[in-house]
Amino acid sequence: MTLKKTLTGLAFLSAFGAPAFAEDVKIGVPSWTGAQAIAYVLGEVVTSRIGGTVEYVPGNNATIFQAMDQGKGDIDVHPDVWLPNQESFTKKYVDEAGTVTLSSNPYEGNQGFCVSKDFGSANNITDITDLGRPDVAGLMDSDGNGKGEMWIGAPGWASANVNEVKVRDYGLLDFIEPIRAEESVKTARIKDSIAKGEGYAFYCYKPHAVWFMFDVEMLTEPTFDPAKYVMVQPSDDADWYEKSNVATKDALKQVQIAWSNSLVDRSPAIADFFANFALTADDVSALAFEISANGRDPADAAKDWVSANSDRVDSMLGL
Repeated sequence: MTLKKTLTGLAFLSAFGAPAFAEDVKIGVPSWTGAQAIAYVLGEVVTSRIGGTVEYVPGNNATIFQAMDQGKGDIDVHPDVWLPNQESFTKKYVDEAGTVTLSSNPYEGNQGFCVSKDFGSANNITDITDLGRPDVAGLMDSDGNGKGEMWIGAPGWASANVNEVKVRDYGLLDFIEPIRAEESVKTARIKDSIAKGEGYAFYCYKPHAVWFMFDVEMLTEPTFDPAKYVMVQPSDDADWYEKSNVATKDALKQVQIAWSNSLVDRSPAIADFFANFALTADDVSALAFEISANGRDPADAAKDWVSANSDRVDSMLGL
């Protein structure tokens, strides 16, 4: 059944007083800004164009995927699945259990490590190995413990686990202290370090608001080599750190949404919309910038985006 037919059927039933589908959805909201932006765009379309109801549920990757797998409606959709970062979850719930569906309209993501352009140019920092120079590490040591701090991601992020392994396998542990903290902490530190002319390095990725907020550059890494990229996530093995080896740049990512297969029966119009949903990396970066840099409420930014892109939303709805 197409979304257009579903919506037409719902309107017909409602007009004659017959019970219609309860078009309800609970959207998982991970901690990173891009995911929040996409979550609220999904919710805005559901409420303003489909006429459904939405609840936003904060959660990390494991929590969201487990809820989608259970199919009880506790959380129905993950708005920003990065592959292969979250491949341990998609293999388990999409490929093996068959309880979760991935969209077929991904955008492309890129990730690495960044410094401000001023810091990089002043100290000839262009490659990830430059962070292991004692003079550079010293400039990044804000707490005096002898190691420079580098933000590797937030707690619960699969990418933070990858980055922790990378710091070790790039030979940086004697010079760099990998830090996990919420993304807001990283953003504040970037701003403060630039204002004070201090050194700082951090995990960065595209799309993201940081490219609009600060003048930063991504460091080079060895070209992606699958033979040197063996990542075991904690959800797969308690000894993940010892069994992993990552000494190469990540491949470009495919990023899409995922939803519980139970949603098809409970809210078919929403499930049809999710199957057709598509954003670009530039869309996500711009939305994230509005939220992070301009301090806008994600719901308001999403409402404006949907209003300004009505033709694209119509296409997603099959209208």
